Amino acid sequence: MAKSPMADAATENALRALETAIAHDIHAGLLLPGTWLKQIDLQERYGRSRGDVRRALDKLVAQRLVQQVHNSGYRVRPLDPKQLDELRQVRLILEGAAAETMLGRADAATLARLRNLAEGFSLAVEHRSILDQHEANQAFHAALLELCPNAELVRLVRETRLRLPSALLTQWHERGWVEESARHHHAMVDALEANDREAFCAVVRAHIRPSSRELAFKLSRAWAPIVD
Repeated sequence: MAKSPMADAATENALRALETAIAHDIHAGLLLPGTWLKQIDLQERYGRSRGDVRRALDKLVAQRLVQQVHNSGYRVRPLDPKQLDELRQVRLILEGAAAETMLGRADAATLARLRNLAEGFSLAVEHRSILDQHEANQAFHAALLELCPNAELVRLVRETRLRLPSALLTQWHERGWVEESARHHHAMVDALEANDREAFCAVVRAHIRPSSRELAFKLSRAWAPIVD
């Protein structure tokens, strides 16, 4: 018996959720660059079938977040300085365009929510773990992106962010960068509240720093035993 469209949609949504969960753990630093992804371990970790795990990994290979090595399996793709630079440039273009559409769309309740999320990230920076910081950062940016009325642009931004390692792997290791990220969040909310397009777009661009090739090289060297 053929599956119904609703069943197909449910299967696709479940697969996307698994794909997102694995990507999240990569971005959060729980699965470091170079880590081998054993399918049996992922089945147990996420409570999904071998077939689902394999399909999710293949999706992540297509996104260049995971690498398939012939006769060896899958691993988290090692950091590539050139690719990081290029993806950061794409993110700057896409999120800069999204920022241009956001002004005048935040009501008082939305501004209060964004301010609370910005404060939550600041508190995480001061008092909580780096994983908590990652979660708080993701929550702020997800809420901010809700202000963009262009659904296709939102989709592209999300897909690009999924292909990039999180700031905690590339930027927050540098002294002062995480604190500056917290200040940027508050500055974005202030600019939205003031309806200051120029200030808002400027802080969004400043927030998306070009990736450091030297830092990425150091990180990839630090994880060389894992990669090899």
